[in-house]
Amino acid sequence: MPRTRSPFAGRRIRAAVIGTGAIGRGSHLPALAGLAEEGGTEVVAAVDIDQDAVEAFCAQAGIPHAYTDLDRMLAEQRPDLVTICTPPTLHRAQTVAALRAGAWVWCEKPPVPSLADFDAIEAEEGTDGGPYAAIVFQHRFGSGSRQVRRLLAERAMGRPLVAHCQTTWYRDSAYYAVPWRGRWHTEGGGPAMGHGIHQMDLLLDLLGPWSEVRAMAGRLVHDVETEDVSTALVRFANGALATVVNSVLSPDEVSRIRIDCERATVELTHLYGHANDDWRITPAPDVPAEQAALWRDFGPDVPSSHLAQLRELIASMRAGERPRSSGADGRTSLELITALYKSAFTDTTVRAGEIGPGDPYYTALHGDAPGWAPRAAEEVPA
Repeated sequence: MPRTRSPFAGRRIRAAVIGTGAIGRGSHLPALAGLAEEGGTEVVAAVDIDQDAVEAFCAQAGIPHAYTDLDRMLAEQRPDLVTICTPPTLHRAQTVAALRAGAWVWCEKPPVPSLADFDAIEAEEGTDGGPYAAIVFQHRFGSGSRQVRRLLAERAMGRPLVAHCQTTWYRDSAYYAVPWRGRWHTEGGGPAMGHGIHQMDLLLDLLGPWSEVRAMAGRLVHDVETEDVSTALVRFANGALATVVNSVLSPDEVSRIRIDCERATVELTHLYGHANDDWRITPAPDVPAEQAALWRDFGPDVPSSHLAQLRELIASMRAGERPRSSGADGRTSLELITALYKSAFTDTTVRAGEIGPGDPYYTALHGDAPGWAPRAAEEVPA
């Protein structure tokens, strides 16, 4: 049967922004504005519980409708796309409300605080052509990651063997003064969930499915509920072995992925986003120079960004196709992070597919154990 004509054909995608804080102002709105210049989107509304904040946001960006009630906005404006920029504990309810109203969703990471929440959202998605809910995993997108993903998929550099994934950042006590940060119920987890999720997601996007993880976590400095550092060993389905480090204790901040293949090493070093120049490919000694040059041909520079991901999401909407970083493709990173926490807190090896309904880690990343304390708060240095 012929494909049904897209409901978005011949017109802009009508978008609404939920949450007018820093991520909404600094990342989502510029991405939407960039696509608006290309004729792809128009922002018709914004929602925030703070009336003054949402009115100022709309006035500054030229958005016609400001709301403090999400359901009212959905009913009155009927947006095609809702971008969610609120704290993680709100993501499930807001995403479900948008999907039920017929809107596609683009939700900031962390997507939701648990696999149970993620599965509840997926159950609300459309079954044929959407609407779907995608996670903001912008590091997957751009010319550099596209080239390396292709090289690894084709085994152009041989089998991937050893990998390192590093998110070592620095956050001081003022950062954790925001009430919802550092709390299991409101943030979901510490740096593994809230910071390292981007590099871990990119590693999975490049290397494919993981099979098992063994991890440790600690709270070494900050007076919070969650961990402030974690380490893990990960085995991939293709046999590759990886180390993962997530920290908010590291003054020399860096985000890094390194993959050693049989014929070359691929390394990405950056902080919050990457361009072609941030990737380095070092061939083995016997690789011809002309072959290495082809591997290093990333094409026109398209940096990783919210705009790069949103552009692909809009294309998926118009095609009526499930976008990348939604459904099972988005769930895999949350499943690895959940397994990391379970391994760290139970001192066991956790395997892919192991955590499901009935497992305490399915509903809470700390296993629903409110007293988790690898180091007592009174022992944390001032």
